[in-house]
Amino acid sequence: MKANELRELAEDELVRKKAELKDQLFKLRFQHELGQLENAAKLQTVRKDIAKIETLLTEMRSKAKA
Repeated sequence: MKANELRELAEDELVRKKAELKDQLFKLRFQHELGQLENAAKLQTVRKDIAKIETLLTEMRSKAKA
């Protein structure tokens, strides 16, 4: 997911997307532990997407305070 795509979303949409990604990350970790995960790189991709969203949320909230 690109940061430009995420910047177009509203704050509540970002929070919802973050929750979805965290749920997906949980499921991927579970699959990885059971040896059912075919693409282990997907874990890293999801973690990076969560980090991007957290960064954007921090930016939005700091701009709102200023």
